[in-house]
Amino acid sequence: MILKCIAIDDEPLALELIRTYASRVPGINLVETFEDAISAIEYLKKFPVDLLFLDINMPDISGVDLAKALLNKPMIIFSTAYRQFAYEGFQLEAVDYLLKPIDFDTFLKAVDKAVAYKNYTDHKEVTSESSFIYVHSEYRLIKIILSEIEYLESMEDYVKIHHGKEKPTLTLMTLKKITQMLPEEQFTRIHRSYVINTRKIKAIQHKKVQLINVQLPIGDSYASQLNFR
Repeated sequence: MILKCIAIDDEPLALELIRTYASRVPGINLVETFEDAISAIEYLKKFPVDLLFLDINMPDISGVDLAKALLNKPMIIFSTAYRQFAYEGFQLEAVDYLLKPIDFDTFLKAVDKAVAYKNYTDHKEVTSESSFIYVHSEYRLIKIILSEIEYLESMEDYVKIHHGKEKPTLTLMTLKKITQMLPEEQFTRIHRSYVINTRKIKAIQHKKVQLINVQLPIGDSYASQLNFR
């Protein structure tokens, strides 16, 4: 699979660098480059692409505003010289965020994430054979192995994924939305704040579930509909 992509940056040298890097990566086809966002938007209305290399700090319209304006949003890899814009890119679920000056290894890793994510979204029917999902965390696209997840914890607009690692993964997503990405036969909601991997259950007693590393409460509204396997 080859990803069709364009690059938008008001700096000609930055575009030339992306052209050079893209020519060295067999997984992408850089079909056009643009120095102004308006021309790029008009192009995208007629010619959809898979991936967009997008500078954030541009004079006519920011990369963030451009991304928000797109109706059919492709995967986006943001680039900028200003680290403080990273959070805005994270909110728009960018595949990656590249800080200028961009080196080739960093560029290649970002493209590899885009290719992997495209493969995932093209074949992401959730079945018992599913082995992983992708989530956005800390300005990156993170691959989460389902068998490693112990439980998921709601933190209002965020979900904390506890998966046996030293540090849980925090992603900007609701518990309801991420549950829809998980196979029903393996993951069950037991509380307004918790979804558990039923394969990690050690014991159930007195409206509490003992997992490998933690004991969690069972909510009253969930107790009657639980069917652990």
